[in-house]
Amino acid sequence: MTNRRSTTPARVMSEVGHHKYEVGQLVDFTPAASPREKSVGRYEIVRHLPPEGADNQYRVKSVQNNQERVVRESQLG
Repeated sequence: MTNRRSTTPARVMSEVGHHKYEVGQLVDFTPAASPREKSVGRYEIVRHLPPEGADNQYRVKSVQNNQERVVRESQLG
């Protein structure tokens, strides 16, 4: 059996799985570009995703129209 080492830095790997929000939890989404954007609103966490840099990511679904999108943890509250 080959012992393969990960090419992902240890700092990033340690953040995977330490998401602030749980699947099924309702959160408020605010895009970084403009708080007036129509996508602002209440979303349900659908799935945890790997981090992008130092920010965890989530797949979320709008409570209002069921539209799904990928968001960064820093955009949720």
